[in-house]
Amino acid sequence: AYQVPKQVILLPQTQQLKACTTIIRDKNTQRADFIFYSDRIIRILVEEGLNHLPVVEKTVITPTGKEFHGIDFQGRICGVSIMRAGESMEQGLRDVCRSVRIGKILIQRDEETALPKLYYAKFPPDIASRFCLLLDPMLATGGSAIKAIETLIDYGVAEERILFLNLISCPEGIAAVVAKFPAMKIVTAEIDAGLDEKLYINPGLGDFGCRYFGTDK
Repeated sequence: AYQVPKQVILLPQTQQLKACTTIIRDKNTQRADFIFYSDRIIRILVEEGLNHLPVVEKTVITPTGKEFHGIDFQGRICGVSIMRAGESMEQGLRDVCRSVRIGKILIQRDEETALPKLYYAKFPPDIASRFCLLLDPMLATGGSAIKAIETLIDYGVAEERILFLNLISCPEGIAAVVAKFPAMKIVTAEIDAGLDEKLYINPGLGDFGCRYFGTDK
């Protein structure tokens, strides 16, 4: 019954995607398989994200000497990963976008205020002129994502030039981000039921970063 906001692009719910997400949600999945199938989903997310960037017409000459009327991306892009789980999505972006530049944001919860706090940000110097693919696998409360987006805007990136890519999201996180930034887009693989009493995504898949980087055990 959940109505997906217009700013959210949900990947086509194919059997292939559902099989991959089932594997990474399984608590018994070994790390090697978790990484492999997460990487497959990330690649699909990046491909879909690129579909929503503006293009211009471009004509090329083929080896037969004929013209071909195609398209080219209108502007340059860069990736920005929210450390550390977002770093798991960097290789998927590099696999699709050759020599892409990638910035980093470190956001952690302030123990006194319980609010997300920016600790580190490093971006390409010309980030304000680029389209930014913001990378973080999970969208729960939306606190970290909102802080990251605010940081990008502070560095001159236009809101409509930001695409947030994530594997698993929930209605609460989506609502928080969309309410704050209605001009940007979210590309997600699946939308879960919601948050539990501990503000974890339900049913979720656990701590993505720990499972991907092997620090969960």
